Amino acid sequence: MSQFIDDVNQRTQLVGQNRMELLLFHLGGSQTFGINVFKVREVIPSPPLRQIPGSMSVVRGVATLRGGTVPIIDLARAMGLRGSAGAGDSGDQKVVVTEFNRSVQGFWVSAVDRIVNVNWQDVKSPPRGTGRESFLVAVTEIDNKLVEIIDVERVLSIVNPLPSEVSESIRADATVEGGRKVVIVDDSVVARKQIEGAIRGLGFEYEVFKDGQEALDFLEQKAAEGPVRDQVELVISDIEMPRMDGYTLTARIRDDAALKDLKVLLHSSLSGEFNTDMVKRAGADAFLSKFNPDELANAVLDQTGREDRQGE
Repeated sequence: MSQFIDDVNQRTQLVGQNRMELLLFHLGGSQTFGINVFKVREVIPSPPLRQIPGSMSVVRGVATLRGGTVPIIDLARAMGLRGSAGAGDSGDQKVVVTEFNRSVQGFWVSAVDRIVNVNWQDVKSPPRGTGRESFLVAVTEIDNKLVEIIDVERVLSIVNPLPSEVSESIRADATVEGGRKVVIVDDSVVARKQIEGAIRGLGFEYEVFKDGQEALDFLEQKAAEGPVRDQVELVISDIEMPRMDGYTLTARIRDDAALKDLKVLLHSSLSGEFNTDMVKRAGADAFLSKFNPDELANAVLDQTGREDRQGE
């Protein structure tokens, strides 16, 4: 228990420091890839797999892990890379067991390298022309080598597409006044489209940004034009983003006298024991795990004063 508490304390210290931990791994070649450690449950040797008739080719099978059934996704194949991370089945392959978007899945990789701590300011948007940029959220440089950070939400959407339509009963409950906008901040193309669909279904106008710095620049510009609460209803922000993460964006908003009264909803694929304390430290108004359109819609309506509007 003491080790667990130490781990929580260590990771919550990252709040407001714009830093994250990356697990580095390979997919059958020299290129290094990364995934946020917060998404990782464990790394295990390749387990025995059971084949599922009719499953997609990117799913190598399912494994029984800690009493549960977990799909094992061939990450290289899902990204359209040549060959497969498991090609040859040399016995050295690993499975990175992850938890995000309210599901547990394993990613089949050829080798796992190590965990590194990086500053989000050193993480950039992926370059065009790599042939796989649609599966990347960002890139960074470690030991003079390019590391490509994978958009695992995009990969998972291939295997398990999520709906983005809000239920008719909730749409009918939304009485939205014009003028003020919702600010959406997320580095994942898939996540942005999902959130946009939900917000559009409620009738809100919105602005979309792919990282916290872009969103902060926009909010500061709006504040210079007049009271920002007269222009922005709510900020919906992902947590892990290049240049500036959601925790740091929230902390910067709270530290700015012109922005501090803005409502902030952190909306992340990350889940687990660390988030409650981290959200509290950052100063967000609420936290919601991705992705359920009705839950997001209800959270947005609650944060933008649904009860006040109904009482008018």
